[in-house]
Amino acid sequence: MTSAIDYHVGKRLRRRRRLLGLTQQQLADKVGVRFQQIQKYECGANRVSAARLFQLSESLNVPVGYFYEGLSDEPSGESAPAADMLTRRETLELVRVYYQLDEQPRRRLLDLAKAMQGGDAAA
Repeated sequence: MTSAIDYHVGKRLRRRRRLLGLTQQQLADKVGVRFQQIQKYECGANRVSAARLFQLSESLNVPVGYFYEGLSDEPSGESAPAADMLTRRETLELVRVYYQLDEQPRRRLLDLAKAMQGGDAAA
């Protein structure tokens, strides 16, 4: 039986994997499991052991605490709409492309996005 914590850890795992542009298979190869195990971790069906969580954190270049961030902020294991937005494929793709740009084009892209929503581009 899984808990809200297992589900939260799985969501954080999926979010970071996607942000880095890794497939489940690629991550599984890095930590020495099958991709089905990564699937089970991500949906919260299987609990991640401490040793495996450490391997995943090293493979994904995050501290172990990353997987627990925001846990105390979520009432009864439900995520906030903003957190769900970060799991969308187009959001992750946009963030990946954004950070591949040099600083000047990144600033211009941010200004463009603010102008399109009616925000203050000079901010």
